[in-house]
Amino acid sequence: MSSLQRKYKKLQNKKICILGFGIENQALVEFLLNRKIDCEITICDAQENIVGTRRGTFSHNKNIEWRLGENYDKNLDKFDIIFRIAGYPLFSPEIKKAKKFGVEISSPIKLFFELCPTKNIIGVTGTKGKGTTSSLIYEILKSSAGTERCPIPARDNPNIYIGGNIGIPVFNFFEKIKKDDYVILELSSFQLEDLQINPKVAVITNFSREHLKPADPHNPNYHKTLENYWQAKFNIIRSQTKNNFAIINKDLKLKVENSFKNILSVNGKKIYFYKSNLNSQLIGEHNKKNIAAAFEAAKVLKINKKYIVKAIANFKGLEYRLEFIAKKNSMDFYNDSFATTPESTITALKSFDCPIILIAGGADKGNDFKEMAKAIKQKVKFLILFAGKGSIRLKNRLHKISFSDNKICMANNMSEAIKTALAKADSGDVVLLSPGCASFGVFKNYKERGRSFKDAVGRM
Repeated sequence: MSSLQRKYKKLQNKKICILGFGIENQALVEFLLNRKIDCEITICDAQENIVGTRRGTFSHNKNIEWRLGENYDKNLDKFDIIFRIAGYPLFSPEIKKAKKFGVEISSPIKLFFELCPTKNIIGVTGTKGKGTTSSLIYEILKSSAGTERCPIPARDNPNIYIGGNIGIPVFNFFEKIKKDDYVILELSSFQLEDLQINPKVAVITNFSREHLKPADPHNPNYHKTLENYWQAKFNIIRSQTKNNFAIINKDLKLKVENSFKNILSVNGKKIYFYKSNLNSQLIGEHNKKNIAAAFEAAKVLKINKKYIVKAIANFKGLEYRLEFIAKKNSMDFYNDSFATTPESTITALKSFDCPIILIAGGADKGNDFKEMAKAIKQKVKFLILFAGKGSIRLKNRLHKISFSDNKICMANNMSEAIKTALAKADSGDVVLLSPGCASFGVFKNYKERGRSFKDAVGRM
C-alpha cells in the first residue's frame, strides 16, 4: 500500500460533512467520487436553491445526502470529518461542539497539503497582492521550464500548477500532480487559519486591516480581532523547517520576529524583500513590492535571473487589479474592481500622477474611510459613488475635510457612472474604478462590477 493510499484510508467508511458547497468543496466531492472512496457524504449549505452543473452530477448519487437551508449546520457532531468552506467560522458553536465530540475539522486545502504527492509547494498570502504575486511566480516558472540552469523539467505540458484562493480549486488538478511537479497556491487567511503543514516556499506580501466584520450575508467570513487575522496569516510560516523559505515584506519584519518569540521549533530561512525596479508593465509602488516578492521566490527555486527578468517584463497583471482597459478620447480607463478596501483604493490612487475621475463606493465592510478621504481630496478631480452604506460613510468623511459637494455625484449603475465620468474628464485624465467598498447591493460581486465597467467602456 502506497503512502497516498494509506492517507486515503482515513477517508474510508467515514461520515463526511461538506460544510458549504462552494467551488473548493465541489471539486473535493468530485475527487472523492472519482477515487471511489467508500464514504457517506452529506452536503450542507445555507442556500436552498444551489445551482451549478456539479450539483446535477452529484444529485442522483446514492452516497450523497443534501441538507440545505435552515439548520444546515446543526448536529455536526454526528459526522466523522467536516470539510468546511474557507470562511465558515472556526469559533462557531456548531464547530466547537463537533470538536468536543471528536469530529475532525478539515478543509480542502488542509487535505491537499496532507495528500499532495509533491513537496514543491509555493504558498502566497497577504492582505493584498497575493493574486498578482502568485500569478507572477507561476509565469516565471512556466516560462523558464526546461531552460538552462532551471530545475523544472521541460514537458509537452509543463507540470506547474496554480490554484487556491485565486479561483482554481486545488482538487481540480490534484490527480495530475506528480512527485517532482510544482504547485503555486494563493492562500487566504481563512484557508490558513487551521493549517498545520507549511509550504516549502512561503510568501507574505503585506498585512493591513481586513476581514474584521462580515460583508457578504451569504458568506459571513471574518476574524474576531486583528490579532486573530494576523495569526491566521502567520500560519503559512509557523511550522516551517530549516529546509523551507519564508519570503516576507520588510515592513513586517518586527511583527514576524515577535510572533516567533515563543515558538521553539526550527524555522525556515527568512528572506525580507522591499521593492524591485525591474522593467514591468505593472503600475504602482505596491506592484514593485509584488515583483520583489516573486523575484525572491524564483531565486530560491534556482531559476536563472535572465528568465525571471524576462517573465516579469512580459507579465500583464491580473483582471480587475489596476487593469488597463482602453485609451479613449485621450483618457485612460483602469479597472480596479478588486479594490474592496480603503487601503486598496489609496494604493491605486497613488499609482497615478495625473487628474483622476474616481468611481467608488458601495456596501459597508466596517472600514475606516479617514485615510481614503484624505487621498481622494489630494488626488481626485471628481468622485462618482454607487449606492450603499459605505458610500454614505465615505461622503461624511469627505464633508469633514471640506471636499466640495460639487465634486461628488451618485450613480445608480455603471453606465450612468461612465456617462458622468466622460462629462467631467478632460484629455489626459484617468477614469479609475477603484471602489474601496464591497459590491453587494448594486452588483453581485467584484467580478460582475468589473465586467460591467469593461462593457460600459466598450460601448463608448
